[in-house]
Amino acid sequence: MKRVLFLLPLVIPSVAMAHPGHGFGLAAGLAHPLGGADHLMAMIGVGLWAATLGGRARFAFPAAFLGAMAVGAAFVPSLGGLVEPLVLASVILLGAAVALALRAPLAVTLPLVAGMGLAHGAAHGLEGAGAGFITGMLAATAALHAVGLALGLTLNRTALRLSGAVALLAGVTLAFAG
Repeated sequence: MKRVLFLLPLVIPSVAMAHPGHGFGLAAGLAHPLGGADHLMAMIGVGLWAATLGGRARFAFPAAFLGAMAVGAAFVPSLGGLVEPLVLASVILLGAAVALALRAPLAVTLPLVAGMGLAHGAAHGLEGAGAGFITGMLAATAALHAVGLALGLTLNRTALRLSGAVALLAGVTLAFAG
C-alpha cells in the first residue's frame, strides 16, 4: 500500500497541465515529461500495462509509444484542439487497463498505445521545439516507461491494480477540472 501512496497527490487538479520544460534545448525536453501529472501518469502507465501483459508488450509498448511520440511532435497541427483531451483520455485508459488487468492481443493494444504516444508527442510539440528538446523529451519518456515497467514487475497484483485505479481517478479528476 505504501508503494502506491506517492500517486495520491496526482489526483489534485492543480498539478496538471502547468509544468516546466517549455521551450528549446535538451534540458527543457528532459524536464517537460517529468513536470506534468498527466504526462507522468500516462508514461508510467505504459510501463505498468506492459508489465501486466508481459512478453513482447514489455518492449513493444514503449517502442510504439516513443516512435509515435516523435511523429506527433513533428505533426502538431494535425491534432489541433484534440491534443489535451487525447492526453487525458490516455491517462484514463491506461489507468483502467492497469486497474482491470486488461489483457488483449498486441494487434489491438499496440495501435492504441501508439495513438497515445502520438497525442503526447503533439502536446509536447506544442510546448517546445528543436532537436535537443525532442531528444530530451524522448529520453525522459523512455525513463518513465522503464520506471513503470520496473514497478509493474515488482508490485504485487493488488498494489499494481490499485495504482491503475488511482491513475484512472486522477485522469477523470483532471478531465473535469479543466
